[in-house]
Amino acid sequence: MDGIRPTIRTRPPDGAPRTSSAFTELAQQVRGRGLLHRRYGYYWTKLIAAPLVLGVCLLAFVWIGDTWWQLFTAAVLAIVFTQIAFLGHDAAHRQIFVSGRWNDWISLILGDLLVGMSYGWWQHKHTRHHANPNKLGSDPDIELPVIAVSPEAAARHNGPVITWLRGHQGVLFFPILLLEGLSLHASSVRRMFARGRLERRWAEIAFLSIRMIGYLVLVFLVLSPGIAFVFLAVQLGLFGFYMGIAFAPNHKGMPVVPRELTLDFLRRQVLMSRNVRGSRFLDIAMGGLNYQVEHHLFPSMPRPHLRRAAPLIAEYCRAHGVPYTQVGLFASYAIVVRYINRVGLGERDVFACPLVEQRSLGAAVG
Repeated sequence: MDGIRPTIRTRPPDGAPRTSSAFTELAQQVRGRGLLHRRYGYYWTKLIAAPLVLGVCLLAFVWIGDTWWQLFTAAVLAIVFTQIAFLGHDAAHRQIFVSGRWNDWISLILGDLLVGMSYGWWQHKHTRHHANPNKLGSDPDIELPVIAVSPEAAARHNGPVITWLRGHQGVLFFPILLLEGLSLHASSVRRMFARGRLERRWAEIAFLSIRMIGYLVLVFLVLSPGIAFVFLAVQLGLFGFYMGIAFAPNHKGMPVVPRELTLDFLRRQVLMSRNVRGSRFLDIAMGGLNYQVEHHLFPSMPRPHLRRAAPLIAEYCRAHGVPYTQVGLFASYAIVVRYINRVGLGERDVFACPLVEQRSLGAAVG
């Protein structure tokens, strides 16, 4: 379904099962088609290729030497780091191996050691997001420090700088993403030394230290200080921008769920998620995140199966009266910018959320 204002039906079509049991039926169909089977060949190829490609990039960086041409190397590294982060995302969702331990260590190596992002920090945050996407008070992805993505956040009293930024956040959204890479690294470091339970804390501290200190030492050994600072700014900026444009279309601009509303699993995941249609090249560029509906319904589904699962799940949702949202890439960005612009300008009804308007929905939720 295209557009930014999906209409939610309060009842499934005549003869269709209630959504409280519908997901079980869908899961049986998905399993029956083998869409949850592991893809070891696909993932081992990527796991071997990732460090090799990164190693080649770093060798090229050393060989090119102290020159402004290294800014092209910075752009390439930003792409490589993002693609490795996507692979770490797959491992964290148990898409690669049956063994949770294997997936955890692969996530630590890919995330902490190669990219410089804390797996423990990401896992804690992302698990809460998957449990309640776009739900106020539950989803950390709608509680951002600068950009307001809900009327509740926009209404809070902030300092003059944040107030001004939020008043212009529609225009500033993409430029702000250039700071996302720095924010991801900073959040990872804070998590390492914060109180609270963190599995394999010392492994994460060791991996992050090697990655961050080693990378900075290499950059400043090869490049003169001026070029080195610009190199890091370009690499971090493009890395954050790439990560941001891959994750932004998935939920922003979809309904924001009130704190008190409870939904069944199928509706909770489908109604708050947006797919981005496109070619197989887009699948690679976005790390499979363009199939957000399928990913939220079946987080452990291997990435190459998401494209195959999408038509099945879209048809199933239509048959059960559950709106399935899918738009083009640029349309998704237009929706996101338009939505956050309205939020930032203080429009209380920024998204006439059907979950609130249709009070009779309670009969279809559980």
